[in-house]
Order: sequence, then structure tokens, then C-alpha cells
Amino acid sequence: MDDYGRICDFSNLYAAHLKTRLGKRHKAEVIGFEVNLGYNLTLLSRMLQDDAYLPLHYYGFKVFEPKERDIHALRYPDRVVQRCLCDQVLLPAIEPRLLYDNAACRRHKGMHFSLDRLSKFMREHYRAFGNKGYVLKCDVYKYFKSISHQALLQKLGGLPLSGRMQAFIAGMIDSYHDVPGCGLPLGNQSSQWFALYYLDGVDRLVKEQLGIRGYVRYMDDFILLHPDKPYLTEARLRIEEYMRERLCLRLNSKTQLMPFRCGVDYLGFHLCPTGSGRILRRLLPAAKRRIKRSVRGLRDGMANGLLTADELRQGFASYKGHLGHADCQGLIHKLML
Repeated sequence: MDDYGRICDFSNLYAAHLKTRLGKRHKAEVIGFEVNLGYNLTLLSRMLQDDAYLPLHYYGFKVFEPKERDIHALRYPDRVVQRCLCDQVLLPAIEPRLLYDNAACRRHKGMHFSLDRLSKFMREHYRAFGNKGYVLKCDVYKYFKSISHQALLQKLGGLPLSGRMQAFIAGMIDSYHDVPGCGLPLGNQSSQWFALYYLDGVDRLVKEQLGIRGYVRYMDDFILLHPDKPYLTEARLRIEEYMRERLCLRLNSKTQLMPFRCGVDYLGFHLCPTGSGRILRRLLPAAKRRIKRSVRGLRDGMANGLLTADELRQGFASYKGHLGHADCQGLIHKLML
């Protein structure tokens, strides 16, 4: 079975449906899809086989945590197709080509993996150079909104995919834009894979051409460690040139070069070396406020009968697990009382 045949396959679409419905079985569109599940999956399969499938219109909404974002999501049948595409095609095609320290949205990786890798590189740096050295923290300006369709499709063209699959992916990418020819919807699962792979050239520039070992990336946030300030300054210029000429991207005002001894803010935490070389990891004030607000919401939900005791415990366990990756035992004790 070729790559396009895998997304048309009924059993693969059914498996995608089982994953897509997780946590959403109470929603009307999921219930409606499952009432005639066999018919709806067969219809999707036939439409895909006949090249008659077109995604429905996106619907938009806002999220406000950790910051305000515009989300554009597809209707449920289209999300099933998205899941099938990601699991059957994009994951096996893209995953083996990504560098190890590209951490977002990957199996057995994620935020805490990226934080642990950065801590490891900082400990290694301290053992070799002490508190000397610098950290270059980079952030891409409006990343998802600025991704060029042409540059993305050119990069995806190097993957071992059939022409039919390349055309299908091109149609999906071109079904949405923020400005003509640019932008990926934050609500699409496929957007995560495209965004992971889009900056792969930057990863390889830093690791393979610049030879910087202390490097981690979580989507469009990435950190470089090096003992020499001029070298990191040159590295930034090389990165900006590559992004401008090949990816139509630029770094934003959060990008900064700072002394290693001052530590760095990354993914809601501040990581800083101590006098013994241990890397202290503290929750940033804004992240602390968000968690306190969320915990109050859980308590209020329980008090008002909107949450069960099990749901409350699950919520607390989630935050406790997250905070367990930082040096904030006092905050954990305070929140869980």
C-alpha cells in the first residue's frame, strides 16, 4: 500500500477516529459522527480515493493561556483525516529526519525533555568553563503566521512521498492563510509536524556547521550555549541570514544574548547555575500566577458541583507532576493544601 492508500484505508481512518475522539466523546459533533460511524468513515475513504475530499471551513476561537492566541480548527471528520495523515504519513516521513534536540510534540519528548536537555548542557558548560560564557536565546516573530507556503512545500518536496500525496498536502496547506501565501492554522495537528520540520535547517546550521553542542529547540524557541560571545554574535547573524533568505522568517525582540551566570528563561522556567554547578530551575512569576489561578478554578469547580472529586484529584496530580520538574517544593505544598 502506498502512502496515499494508507490515508484512504478504512482501518487506518477508524484508528485515527479512536484517537481523535479521546476526551471529546461528549461533544455533539463527535456523537453525530459516531451515530453513523461506518457510513461516515466509508464516505471519507471513498472521497479520498476519488480525490473528491475537500476540508470544510475552519472555525476560529481564542485561547488565553499561556498567552492570547487565535486558534483555527477543522470540523470533526476533517480532524480524523488530519490524524490519519499525521500517523500514517507525516510521522514516518519526518520523524527520522529531525535532530534529537528538536523536542516539541514528539513521542517521548516535549517540554520537560527539552528543559532536562538544557539543564544537562548547562551542567556540562559549567564543568568546562565555570560561570564564563554566554547564552543566546532566540524566538521567531509570529512563527506560525509567517511560515511561507512556497518554502514549506519546497522543503516537503524532499521527503520520500508520492506525487499524489504531495498534491494532497499542498492542497491542505493552501486551504488556509493569514496573509496570501503565508501561515499555518494553530488548530491543525499537521501544522505541528510542518512547523517542527520547517526549522530543521536552522537545527543543522547550529549543530553541524557552527558546531554548537549546547543547543535545544522547542518549536520556535531555541537556546545556544557557548563560551565565546563573539562566536554567538556571529551565530545569530548566520541564523538570521538563513531564516530571512530561505524561510521568510525573522527573530523577534525577545531574542537576546546574556551572560551564562545570569541563567535563562525557557518554557516558563528560569534556569540558573549555582556555585556548585547545580542548575536551579524556578517557575517564572507569570507561570506561577497562571497555575495558582488554575488551581483556584479547580477548587471553585469542585465547590460548585462542576467537577467530581476524581477530576479534582487528576487536575492536582497534573500540576504536581509539572511542578515536580522544578525546584519549587514550597509552592507544591502550598497549592495542594
